[in-house]
Amino acid sequence: MAEDRTLKCKECGRDFTFTAGEQEFYSEKGFQNDPARCPACRRARKAARYQTYSQTGLRGGYTMYRARRM
Repeated sequence: MAEDRTLKCKECGRDFTFTAGEQEFYSEKGFQNDPARCPACRRARKAARYQTYSQTGLRGGYTMYRARRM
């Protein structure tokens, strides 16, 4: 079984723990790379991405909640 590992966040430079459970999850999902950002930076990045999409209405090239035409 995997052991907890300490990684360094590429965003803020802080050390964070990549737990055995997280490693197992990554393995089950087929992820090849370890996380590059700590959980706090991942949340901040995701929130910033969501805020950009909600302000511009862009969602991968189309708006998911576009008004229906009748």
